[in-house]
Amino acid sequence: MSVQKSLKSIILAGLPGKLVKDHLMSRSNAEKALEKSRAEHTSFVNYVVSKKLISSEKIALAAAEEFGIPLIDIESIAINHDIIKLLDEKLLKKHNALPLFKRGTRLFVAISDPNNLSALDDIRFRTKLLTEAILAREDQLSKSVEKAIQSFEDTGMNNLDEGLENIEFEEEENQEAGEATTSVAEEAPVVKFVNKMLLDAIRIGASDLHFEPYEKFYRVRYRIDGILKQVAKPPLSISKKLAARIKVMSRLDVAERRVPQDGRIKLHLSANKSIDFRVSTCPTLWGEKIVMRILDSSAANLNIDILGYEDDQKRLYLEALENPYGMILVTGPTGSGKTVSLYTGIGILNKEGINISTAEDPVEINLPGVNQVQIDEKTGMTFSKALKSFLRQDPDVILVGEIRDIETGSIAIKAASTGHLVLSTLHTNDAPQTLTRMMDMGIKPFAIATAVNLIIGQRLCRRLCSCKIPQDIPKEVLLEEGFSEEDVAAGIQLYAPKIGGDCEKCGGAGYKGRAGIYQVMPISDQMKRLILEGSNAVGIADQARKEGIPDLRESGLKKAKNGITSLEEINRVVSKE
Repeated sequence: MSVQKSLKSIILAGLPGKLVKDHLMSRSNAEKALEKSRAEHTSFVNYVVSKKLISSEKIALAAAEEFGIPLIDIESIAINHDIIKLLDEKLLKKHNALPLFKRGTRLFVAISDPNNLSALDDIRFRTKLLTEAILAREDQLSKSVEKAIQSFEDTGMNNLDEGLENIEFEEEENQEAGEATTSVAEEAPVVKFVNKMLLDAIRIGASDLHFEPYEKFYRVRYRIDGILKQVAKPPLSISKKLAARIKVMSRLDVAERRVPQDGRIKLHLSANKSIDFRVSTCPTLWGEKIVMRILDSSAANLNIDILGYEDDQKRLYLEALENPYGMILVTGPTGSGKTVSLYTGIGILNKEGINISTAEDPVEINLPGVNQVQIDEKTGMTFSKALKSFLRQDPDVILVGEIRDIETGSIAIKAASTGHLVLSTLHTNDAPQTLTRMMDMGIKPFAIATAVNLIIGQRLCRRLCSCKIPQDIPKEVLLEEGFSEEDVAAGIQLYAPKIGGDCEKCGGAGYKGRAGIYQVMPISDQMKRLILEGSNAVGIADQARKEGIPDLRESGLKKAKNGITSLEEINRVVSKE
C-alpha cells in the first residue's frame, strides 16, 4: 500500500476523518494538518486550533461525537490542587492534560485530543491509577493547565515567605580568614535584605540582580525584560556587609576583595522546586560590584511555537534538527536567548533512542534524559576535554555551550563531520559574521563549509502589553526605517507602549515579556563556495539577501508590523545598518 493511501485510511478512521465527513475540513487540508502536526511533534488538535483552521469548540464537539467521550466546560470546574499534585509540571505541559478528580482507583483526566493515548499511558504509569478521559476544548484546557502550573509556583513562593530568614545554602568550610567579616555579614537586617532582594527578583521575573557600590550611595538594580531598573538604595554603610553576606552564600572567599570571583547559590522554594543564582564579583573603585544571574529551569519555555520564529524560520530549524549530522550554530549577545533556542531543539530531539550530551558553563536548564556536564576550568574540565570524552561515549547529539577557542571549535567541527549532530553558540552580531569569526579563529574554510548546516542569529525584544496604543508615523519615516514600499502603500499600523498607565498586567511599563527576533540562515551550496573562496561577512550577507533570507532588521520590522513590539524597541535592539 502506498504512503498516500495509508495516510487516507488513517484520516478516515479517526478525528481527521470525522472533520472531513462533517465538511469542517477538506481532505487535502486534513492530510496536510496531520502530516505537519507529526513533523512538529504536536497533537493534531493543537495544530489545527493554533493555525485557526477550525475553532476549538467545533473540534471538541466533533471529537466527543466520534469517540463517545463526555465533553465538559473545564472553566466551570474548580482546580483540585491535591489531585494536580499527583503529577508534576513537566507532565502537565508535555501532554496538555489535567487531572480533575479521583473516584476509588480511577483518575479522570481532561484532554483535548482523544488520539493522544500516550498522555493517558504516562499518567497511568506515574499515578498507578486507572485513567478515564474527559474531553475539553483545546483553548480552555491550555488556560487551565497554565493556572495549575502557576499553583505549583505559588505554593513554593508561599513556603518561602514563611521562612524568609532561613534560605538554604551551603557554606564553605575553613574560611578562617573571613570569620570576622562573616559574623558581621550574618546580622539579621542584612540577611533579611539580601533574602528579600532574591525573592522579589524571582517574583517579578527579573533575569539579573546588580549590587553596586558608589562613592556616595549604594543601589540595587534588576534587569527586567532586558532593561535595568533601580529597586532599592540601602545605606552605603552596609555595602561591605552585603558583599560579605552574598559571598558567604555563594561559597566564595570573604576575605579576598582584590580579584574577581565566581560562585553559585541554590535557593529552595519548595520540596521539588529550586532556583540557582550564578554570582560574579568584581572589585571597583568604591567596593565590590556583585551581579547575580537567575537560572530558573522551570521558567524556560521550550515550546518552539511561542519563541517568536516565523513559519519559514521554524521550518528551517526543524529540518536542520532532522539531519543526522552537521552543525547548528546560534549567535547573539549575552542574554539574547541562545540557550533557550538550543534547548528547544534539544527538547525536540530528546527521545529514548537518542544519546544526547551537553557541555555548558554554567548548566542553566535541567533537562531529564540529557547528559549534562558542568565546565569547570579550575578542575581542568574544559570544553575541549568534555568534547573528547563525549566522542568516546557513543553520542548522537552534542551540545557545546560556547565555542571559545580553536581547539574546541576544531573538535566540534570534526564531530559534526563524522556522523554527529552538534549544536553550539558563538558571540557575533549576526549569522553571516559567524562564518568569518570561525575562520578568524583559525578553523579551516573547508571544514566550516563541510560541517555547518544552519546559523541562527537572534535578539530579544520586549513585547507590547495589551494596553498598547496606535501610533501614527509618516510614510517617509517608515521608508527610512526599512519598511518596503509595498508595505507602506498597503498601510501599516504600528503601536507604541502606554507608559505610566494603570494597566495591572505591565504596571505602567507598556511592555510585558519578550519575543525573539531571528535570522535563520541555512548554508546553501553557493554560500559554501563563498566560504571556500575566503569571502567576508559582507559577501555572505549579500548572498543571504539574494536567497531571500531576512536579516535581523527585517525580522524585527515584521514584529513591529504585526503589533508584537514597537518600532522604538526594534531600534533599541537591532541596528539600522
